[in-house]
Amino acid sequence: MTNLLASLICVLVFLALGYFGTLYFERRHLASLAAREATMRRHMIVTQLRSYPGYVPSDLPPQLIVVETVIAADYLKSFLAHLRKLVGGELRSFRVLMERARREATLRVLEKAYKTGYNAICNLRLESADVAGNAVSGGNRSRGAMVALLASATAYRAAPPPS
Repeated sequence: MTNLLASLICVLVFLALGYFGTLYFERRHLASLAAREATMRRHMIVTQLRSYPGYVPSDLPPQLIVVETVIAADYLKSFLAHLRKLVGGELRSFRVLMERARREATLRVLEKAYKTGYNAICNLRLESADVAGNAVSGGNRSRGAMVALLASATAYRAAPPPS
């Protein structure tokens, strides 16, 4: 009986470590994203328009910027999501994973454009992809969930907004 109790305590301790470790690193990444977004907001103009609003002809012609981002869920999130699928409902942990991937991909586009000398992007597009084989193929499924995003945008020089 004591071996069973010790095993149960050991499992609970590891689950708690995994849960709180995941929360710590996820919150740290979200805080990093918020700080980087605040910096980029001061320097860059972002629009979904296909044209270049405020375009200023310069020695830098408009350029296509493409980046990719892959963020994986840990096994605890995947396990809890499988339990949630039994009863139905929203998988909030995967929603946060998608949000982090979208924000990271957008920031990478902005940072790459800024480092190249541009101050605006337009026609920002995000495409998701299956990199871990999570789609059913031959009846096998991958163990871990991953979010892969390909982000593309056109970078250009725009006139600074009037102050």
